[in-house]
Amino acid sequence: MNFATLLLGIGNFGGTEILLIAVVLILLFGAKRIPELFRGMGQGIREFKDASKEEKPEFRDRPVNPNDPAAPRP
Repeated sequence: MNFATLLLGIGNFGGTEILLIAVVLILLFGAKRIPELFRGMGQGIREFKDASKEEKPEFRDRPVNPNDPAAPRP
């Protein structure tokens, strides 16, 4: 068995467990708010993926101008 499985007690979810989780979600949030909750989570994941795909400037490859006041000092 995996260490995380032993430590957290997490295993494969069966139909009963998924049904129980769905009932608890409905009781906590209400049936109308659950689609909004998952829509918000999906948008957050999508924004995170888009942000991680953007090119990042490589400052290490740029030569440093010693006369630049924003240049790092040794």
